[in-house]
Amino acid sequence: MLRNKLISRTVSAVASVAMVFTSIPSISVMDRAIAADTMTAFEITENMKVGWNLGNTLDAKASNLQGDLESAGLETETAWGCPKATQELFDALKAKGFNTVRVPTTWFQHLDADNNIDPEWMARVKEVVDYGIKNDMYIILNVHHENWVNRSDFANAYDQIQPKLMKIWTQIATEFKDYDQHLIFECLNEPRAVGTEHEWWAAEAVPECDVINDLEHDFVNLIRGMDGPYAKTRLLMLPGYCASAETQFLEAIDVPDDDFVAISVHAYSPYDFTMNAAVEDHSVFTGTKYSQQLSDILSGIRQTFIEKDIPVVIGEMGTSNFGNTQARVDWTTQYFTTTKKYGIPCCLWDNNTVSNPKDPGECHGYINRTTYEWYEGSAPVIDKMMEIMNDDSIVWGSEAKAPEYKHQDLSEGTVFRNEAIEIDASKSKTYENTTPGQEISWAELEGKEVAIKYTGTTPVLAFSDASYGNWTEIKPYTIDEENGIAYYLVSQQLPASWQDLSTVNHMQARTDKVTNIEKMVILDAPEVEIDVPVDKTKKYKIEFANAMTGSNLVLTFKGDPNIVTNGCVGYNADGWEQVEWEGTTDVNGDLKVEIPVSKFPAGLASGECQIWYQPERVDMVEYNFAFPSVIGTETTTTSTTTTTTETTTTTVAEETTTTTVNVAPTVIGDANLDNKCSVADSVAILQHIANRDKYELEEQGLANADVDGVSGVTANDALVIQKVDAGVLSKNDLPLKKAA
Repeated sequence: MLRNKLISRTVSAVASVAMVFTSIPSISVMDRAIAADTMTAFEITENMKVGWNLGNTLDAKASNLQGDLESAGLETETAWGCPKATQELFDALKAKGFNTVRVPTTWFQHLDADNNIDPEWMARVKEVVDYGIKNDMYIILNVHHENWVNRSDFANAYDQIQPKLMKIWTQIATEFKDYDQHLIFECLNEPRAVGTEHEWWAAEAVPECDVINDLEHDFVNLIRGMDGPYAKTRLLMLPGYCASAETQFLEAIDVPDDDFVAISVHAYSPYDFTMNAAVEDHSVFTGTKYSQQLSDILSGIRQTFIEKDIPVVIGEMGTSNFGNTQARVDWTTQYFTTTKKYGIPCCLWDNNTVSNPKDPGECHGYINRTTYEWYEGSAPVIDKMMEIMNDDSIVWGSEAKAPEYKHQDLSEGTVFRNEAIEIDASKSKTYENTTPGQEISWAELEGKEVAIKYTGTTPVLAFSDASYGNWTEIKPYTIDEENGIAYYLVSQQLPASWQDLSTVNHMQARTDKVTNIEKMVILDAPEVEIDVPVDKTKKYKIEFANAMTGSNLVLTFKGDPNIVTNGCVGYNADGWEQVEWEGTTDVNGDLKVEIPVSKFPAGLASGECQIWYQPERVDMVEYNFAFPSVIGTETTTTSTTTTTTETTTTTVAEETTTTTVNVAPTVIGDANLDNKCSVADSVAILQHIANRDKYELEEQGLANADVDGVSGVTANDALVIQKVDAGVLSKNDLPLKKAA
């Protein structure tokens, strides 16, 4: 066995004071040495700093065409394509700044009929654990990918799971009994009812949660009752149902009364950004939607455990490589800054996969396990993690406890709902997972917070417009657990995620499990500032009144040269919809993006252009609507790349060029004097406006061109002629009626 490191650090101190304790026979010298150097659970998690997962290695399984084999040998380590773990790999991790390695380990293929672990497999696991221990790293050892644990009948399988689980852990704990607190045991990995409709959903997993709690209490009791100098002080990690970071799963954990347990959480959050391949675009994280979701998840972990002096280890986290390095760096910045302030160590998941077209949501490769170099596409993510961990201005655990807030008494506020009601997530199909929709306006919420008095699962507060579209949820920023009141600082939380606050029309409480809502009250907001993600998105209003069938919306941007940028043009239909765009500025910092008008609903009045990425380095300077034409310059667009004519342009600070004429028109709209009214006349007008010296119109042409009902020739006359050419207007409508 490896001699524990605490002994060598304390021998001299023990020798100097041993005589003092010779009259106390119940306490050995060794016991006193260990007690003198024992870390608390929170000291362990702080010293863990930042971790990495040896994924798809000791947790890999050998299979054939019929599925998982019942037994296998040491070859399972490379069964999923990863090379064998080496001391050099652990050295590279340590050199980069990782101080923890989680070693996921699958055992079922290495058991005999009596559940005895194959000695060769145990020896190999020990060898890998020692790679980290020799580097003074923390090692998390667990029970992973066990098909006899994760099963569809999990809710009724306690009697089958418990004896096998306890026997495996008895052997592991015995083998490693002399390893000090650098070795951590994690009871299970993502325990859940595999193959059921609620495999990843807590609302119907109450029986499974009870089984998990019972198994983990048994596990803690087993380890604490064993021999060994660290049986009482080894950190034990306990996951909830599927190890989820969602609050409703966390609240179902029955934490044992033990000073050396930590909750194990997996937080690939928010999932739509980090892993969901069904989401087409992962190029931006800075928008408030994803940022707010991540903030809520991490805040929920803090509220549920850290504030109650229960440590947490995020045992798996990460974001798949969708070719979106900068967005992943942005995500990492918020993730690690927040968890460091909360005092939560994170272990990055690495499955050694750089590219996987069949499953792009599972590309979590960071280090080449043969060359021990960091993959180019992910190295900036690792560098950002280490930059934050080494930044002394971000203090570990400095925000472990949320600030205390002074709230109005509920009796002093405006009652929004005073009728008790039970809401149940399992009844979502009949809309009984929310309180009935009640009308509300932003005028009633501005400068306010909402208090919900409840029992059961903590509710979320939901808002929607008049048609129940644009559904937006916020979580409480603080909870008075003693009195069962959740507070939502609507005046700060809602503006961060709602496009047009004047359209707020309904407010409801929703549950992720079962909640009894007693009362909802609107209170004056306390004079505090909470950590709401800042929306750096630049937004510009787009009027679609002049959009013509068959034309393109042309966006013109100005910024730094040669930078990639992206965004969307969004609008409210049945909820918020958007058409996304991207492009790269040229050497002069110019970029044009075209989006076919056909991508937007007919009759759309207005929309909003948003710049997501590089918002501080690029601006939209104008937009226009243009038909494809043989005249013009090529523009960059995500949807199409076409040539366009010069067109009517609306600028951010709009100025209109006007030419006044004094003769009567002959052929209405005939600017180029070819006796016709066509799109060629529109082009002639715009060329004249852009460069009068080169494209001068005759006085008669100017008279014919003045068709928009406003005296003088402007770019709007060109638009009117384009509408005639497109069939939106009739020639008989020209000239348009003069404005009064």
